[in-house]
Amino acid sequence: MRIEDDRMSSNVEDRRGAGPSRGGLPIGRGKLGMGTVIIALVAVLMGADPGAVLSLLAGGGGPPATSQQQAAPIDDEASRFVRRVLARTEDTWGSIFAASGARYREPKLVLFTGATPTACGTGQTAMGPFYCPADEKVYIDLAFNRELATRFGAPGQFAQAYVIAHEVGHHVQNLLGIAGKVHERRQRVGEREGNALSVRMELQADCFAGLWARTSDEMKSFLDQGDLEQALRAAAAIGDDRLQREAQGRVMPDSFTHGTSEQRVRWFRTGFEARDIKACDTFSARSL
Repeated sequence: MRIEDDRMSSNVEDRRGAGPSRGGLPIGRGKLGMGTVIIALVAVLMGADPGAVLSLLAGGGGPPATSQQQAAPIDDEASRFVRRVLARTEDTWGSIFAASGARYREPKLVLFTGATPTACGTGQTAMGPFYCPADEKVYIDLAFNRELATRFGAPGQFAQAYVIAHEVGHHVQNLLGIAGKVHERRQRVGEREGNALSVRMELQADCFAGLWARTSDEMKSFLDQGDLEQALRAAAAIGDDRLQREAQGRVMPDSFTHGTSEQRVRWFRTGFEARDIKACDTFSARSL
């Protein structure tokens, strides 16, 4: 990736080292072990309700945090990278929305360590990166990047950029009204049908990430040879089938909420190659 000379977004809120999460992941009187964090992370990636996971980790006790001490932003290489990638999503989606006569409302991106309050409940490292539609913010603990490289075997800057672009894809769904419609439909169907809707949501976000990558590169070239492979490797690493096989030794398709490794790779490629937001309509696709 070549983004060293790119502008940096002002929409990043750096909470690292702030408030009650400093020095670890306090739950009750103890702290979460890394093994527990990994299990919880896999559970969320497999589609478990983040709120339920947080309740389980906390032993069912105590309300979620509602406030946090402010921390001075940390001007390090990691935050500069995030700011530049986010700026590229702003420019790209701003251009895509403008082409259809709409205005793109930029999301905020929150960097945190351990745990942080959100409008969707308490966010924790164990949840992995996530988007909260209630406050239109993307939340990322950069420790996930190490997990992505070491545990999931998907290193590289563009793998990290794919994660950000995927979460911003959920913001785009929120702006387009897709997220709200899916949420309403999920309230009226059973678990199996609800999971199937979640899969289509996640695959569309992957497609949006691919669309962003190609469009952004056309606007201002930044991709190097091998970057696309990094994103595809990351998409494959967090497919439901792979995560379930690693976590429990078997695969249960009816419980999928994000899509298989093959599906996630295919839909990222679809967005990258089609360069058209209409190509990302996973909800009308007969085959995923």
